[in-house]
Amino acid sequence: MINYYEELSGEEQQRVKESIQLLYRQTFLLERKYDRKTKRYQINREYHQCSKHLEFIQAYFALMDIEVVENSQMGVIYLRGEQLMGEKMPKLATLYLLVLKLIYDEQMSTVSTSVNAMTNLSEIHEKLNTYRLLKKQPSNTEIRRSLALLKRYQIVEPLDVLDELDGFSRLVIYPAIHVVLLGDDARALLNTFSEGDTEDDEPEI
Repeated sequence: MINYYEELSGEEQQRVKESIQLLYRQTFLLERKYDRKTKRYQINREYHQCSKHLEFIQAYFALMDIEVVENSQMGVIYLRGEQLMGEKMPKLATLYLLVLKLIYDEQMSTVSTSVNAMTNLSEIHEKLNTYRLLKKQPSNTEIRRSLALLKRYQIVEPLDVLDELDGFSRLVIYPAIHVVLLGDDARALLNTFSEGDTEDDEPEI
């Protein structure tokens, strides 16, 4: 493993190092990400860098008992293992995550040409209301923080400026959400939430 790394050029070593750091920090790497400026999906250099050196990176993380998995069909490379320490999510972000998974699955069942789905805040809140989980309208600050957290973990990509949120604010749902949750798990958790009040500290991502 060390020999493989040392045989790379200095520039390539730096790129591999950056890809490893990003993968560990974000847990997921997407093959394509939406660019608001061009309004198109752009190739993610870090994904392809990681895919190119996948065996080395898998061996590197294996030392920490962490598995590196590439799902080329979904276009995502992700980490899996009990050693991963997730970040505590606030309640609203957790609810958004669960509902986004349901929306993603619904759209993927009818669309076969894309691994990404689209939604907006109104649709998300309507589904939360269906499960009777929105006792009051969250503040824009809460919404922005929740979406910013999900964006950081490459679960969603807001197509509109977060400071200008309204019900029509659009979101791309990335396939990484498919790795985070199974559809049945999302429904079960939503039903659990609807059965009673929950604490602010929620599952880790």
